[in-house]
Amino acid sequence: MFQAETLLSTLKSRFEKHPERHEGVVWTDVLDRLEMFPEKLRCLYEMENSGGEPDIAGFDADTGEYLFIDCSAQSPAGRRNICYDREAMESRKTNRPEGNATDMADAMGIEILSETQYRELQRLGSFDTKTSSWLHTPRDIRALGGALFSERRYRQVFVYHNSAQSYFGVRGFRGLLRV
Repeated sequence: MFQAETLLSTLKSRFEKHPERHEGVVWTDVLDRLEMFPEKLRCLYEMENSGGEPDIAGFDADTGEYLFIDCSAQSPAGRRNICYDREAMESRKTNRPEGNATDMADAMGIEILSETQYRELQRLGSFDTKTSSWLHTPRDIRALGGALFSERRYRQVFVYHNSAQSYFGVRGFRGLLRV
């Protein structure tokens, strides 16, 4: 089990260290929202514990939700070396990875970033300069066996495709939690 106070202290410290990620957002408002939805702390703990360094990186004015996104410089270390989804993992006859991005995200209670969300995150800093992250993949691409991933190189954000079965030691996924 985790210590909620320790987690909240870590989140507050990160929030204060990176005000450029959440201009106009007040920590006490975020804290009030977390108190309304205490079950979200477990999700944030999972994000933190797997190396995601979650921080507020958006606000949905329509729903009143704060968007916590993995803001670690590289793809979270505890979520790498995985293929895209269960179907891809089970289709591997040999060298099957120990996990997959979609099941991990579901177990953590978070969403895998879409291409749009990933590009928005990259406006806040330089992320995945040495790693890459799986992206939420549209059904039509996934139906053909592919999956999307992204990374930042040469000061540009690149979106690529790969077989959903593939996995690499430097590829993980970034998540989003709505609170």
